[in-house]
Amino acid sequence: MVNVMQLVFDRDEATRLDVFITQSVSDFSRSWVQNLIETGRITVGNEVVNKNSFLLTDKGQVIDIQIPQAEPIAIEPETILLDILFENDDVIVINKPAGMVMHPSAGHRFGTLVNAALGYDAFIAGIGGKMRPGIVHRLDKDTSGVVLVAKNDLAHHWFQKQFKDRATDKEYIALVDKHPPTLAGKIEAPIYRDPKNRKKMAIAPEDKGKMAITIFHTMKQLGRYSLLKVNILTGRTHQIRVHLASIGSPVTGDTMYGFASPTLAINRQFLHAKTLAIYLPGDTEKTVFTAELPDELKQILKILES
Repeated sequence: MVNVMQLVFDRDEATRLDVFITQSVSDFSRSWVQNLIETGRITVGNEVVNKNSFLLTDKGQVIDIQIPQAEPIAIEPETILLDILFENDDVIVINKPAGMVMHPSAGHRFGTLVNAALGYDAFIAGIGGKMRPGIVHRLDKDTSGVVLVAKNDLAHHWFQKQFKDRATDKEYIALVDKHPPTLAGKIEAPIYRDPKNRKKMAIAPEDKGKMAITIFHTMKQLGRYSLLKVNILTGRTHQIRVHLASIGSPVTGDTMYGFASPTLAINRQFLHAKTLAIYLPGDTEKTVFTAELPDELKQILKILES
C-alpha cells in the first residue's frame, strides 16, 4: 500500500525539489527524499521527476509524494553519547541535542534518541510501546533540551498521567524574528493539522482543532530579534512554533513556520526546552530539571549582544 502526500510550492525564489521537501516535512531526511526522487516516487505537475536538483520555480506547483508503507523494523541499540542530567531506578533525564529525532520513523531508522537510550540501557525495551520504548513526551527534531525516558512501566504511566493532567511545568527559551506586539502575553488558539500539508500544524477555525495555550515574556530585545521565556500550558505538536508565528514573531531558524531561509547563521531553530518540573514517583514535591542553553545558541546571543 502506498500513501500519497501533496505539497504546494509557495516560495518567491527557485528552490531545489529535494531541499523544499526536506524543509517542508520535518520528519523526512534529505537522503530519504532523494531516494524517493531517484526511484520515481515524486511528481511535479503530474510529471515524474528523477533529478534531486530539479528546480521548483513557480508558485502553485503541485508536488505529489508516494510514500511506501513502512515495514516493521527492529530498533537497534546504538552507542551514542548522551548528556544525562539525572538518573535513578525510574527515569533517565536527558539533554537532547538539536538534530536528534526522538524515535525511528520513515527516513530515520538510526541515530534517534530511542536508539541511543536502548544502547545505554537495554532494559527499557518494550516500555510504553515497541517503537517508542520509554518515551514519555517529545521534542521536535531541531529543538534541544530536557527529555524524560521512563525505565519501567509504572514510572511510564506515572509521568504520562502528569503530562495528560497538565501537572508539569515547562519553560522554553526562544529567539524570534521581529518583536512580539507586546512584551508579554498569552496566546490562546486551537491547533490542528494543516489540511494543505499533513506534516505541518496550523491555527484552527474555532470549531476545529485542540485548544492550545502559550505564555511568553520578553527577556531581552536584540536589534530586530527578541529573546523570550515561553511557558506552555498544553502540549500540542509544534505548539510554540505555530503560536509565535501566528503573532508575527516566528522562531529564528524555523524554516517551516518562519522565513524560508534563516535570518542568522544558524542550522537549527532557536528553541530550547530549558526546564521541566515534575513529580518523581512517590514524591510530593516537584523536581526541577534544567538544561543549559547549548553553546551554538549562546554564540548567537553573544554575536547579537556585541
